[in-house]
Amino acid sequence: MEENKITYGSIDEYISQFTPEVQEKLEAIRKVIKEAAPEAEEKISYQMPTFVLHGNLVHFAAFKNHIGFYPAPRGIEAFKDELSQYKGAKGSVQFPLEKPLPYELISRIVRFRATENIERAEGKAKKKK
Repeated sequence: MEENKITYGSIDEYISQFTPEVQEKLEAIRKVIKEAAPEAEEKISYQMPTFVLHGNLVHFAAFKNHIGFYPAPRGIEAFKDELSQYKGAKGSVQFPLEKPLPYELISRIVRFRATENIERAEGKAKKKK
């Protein structure tokens, strides 16, 4: 059964499998994340597009009816009021494909997570000294 599992080598490869409309939304989210955290690196983790900066920053993925955005539980908690109109869980939120994506909110969540990861990394560095 495992032989049928698709693995992606890059975010470009991941995005290329979707319809042009979904590709456009995925590329837009990718651009927003890059602008909000320019020092973050791209990779595939859990078979999803992922940005890392001193650890996982955010993941995102396309599904049949929504784009899943995964900024970790702290990213959801910090913006829970603004995210309350969307379906979600402890560390994720679902943005419906038929509605405009909240790019400005995504940008603020990414900046929040970047600051959080940088501060945590600096704290660890200080403890080692």
